[in-house]
Amino acid sequence: MNLTGSGVLMKNQHIFPGILLIGFGAYFFLQQLNITFFQQISTWPTLLIIVGIAFLGQGYSAKEHASILPGVIMTGLGLHLHLAGRIGFWPSNNIGMLILIISFGLFLRFQKTNSGLFQAFLFLILAVLLLFYDKIAGYFGILQNGMSFVWKFWPALLIVVGIYFLLKRKK
Repeated sequence: MNLTGSGVLMKNQHIFPGILLIGFGAYFFLQQLNITFFQQISTWPTLLIIVGIAFLGQGYSAKEHASILPGVIMTGLGLHLHLAGRIGFWPSNNIGMLILIISFGLFLRFQKTNSGLFQAFLFLILAVLLLFYDKIAGYFGILQNGMSFVWKFWPALLIVVGIYFLLKRKK
């Protein structure tokens, strides 16, 4: 029986629920105090941010790197939902932002695990295309009809690439 290994495991399992309970406790405590500023952000996206931070704490403090991606997704999505419509320059394209957040999470996970870099770049390219399609199409002007055709069928391309990854054999 390896006491050192099991002690570390037991210690690490308390990070996620600890952060979660502190975050939820602070959220509900501040809600009861009726602080004007907090009432503006006292919404369900704030709870997403708290859960995301708990995942990130688990991912970085406990070195459970698989928790980084869900942590970034939940924190990023919560932040996006708070900022969209409130800050003039913030993109309102929810799908593009979600894919950008996933890309960011994949890059952070790659930093710790050295795997998933291709997927991170793939999601980044897709996010840029979704977020800036109008500007990109405007730059190509003459090719707009061709871009329109490509834009109509790009989901099929995603399906084909996904099937390729599922059927690809590791060497």
